Amino acid sequence: MNYHFQAHRQVRSNLLDILQNTSHEDLLLIPDGFNNNMYWNIAHTVATQQLLHYYLSGNPFRIDKYWIETYKKGTLPNLNVQKSEVEDLEFLLTETSKILMKDYDSDFFADYTPYTTSFGMDLKSIQDAIIFNNMHECLHYGYLLSQKRAILGEKY
Repeated sequence: MNYHFQAHRQVRSNLLDILQNTSHEDLLLIPDGFNNNMYWNIAHTVATQQLLHYYLSGNPFRIDKYWIETYKKGTLPNLNVQKSEVEDLEFLLTETSKILMKDYDSDFFADYTPYTTSFGMDLKSIQDAIIFNNMHECLHYGYLLSQKRAILGEKY
């Protein structure tokens, strides 16, 4: 699983780079042709990771439930995000990845409730969920790159 954790750290680093190096206004702007913004996509990856790994294994979330309820699948983007919340998300991107690795190494995920994702993937174990979550986060990273290009045009 080391490779998959390395991949997770890398996608999180890429998400963090966009979060830290995009203006607050651009993070919250919904580009034409999209139904969400860059900020929502990043926060959504954190919420989904918690659901796929912790909820489906019967364990408590490692983040405040606010993030889950506000950014899970089916939610709408919040256009009134304060800069302090962006800073909190920066912290969560890094820390939830570290905590996941520690929890995995300590056999925290002994049980797992099988789940079929809306993508059509069957998750039967925490290992499946970790691998799928990486794919999910990369999908949203792709959305972010498209949104950034839609906002900044050829400058990006």
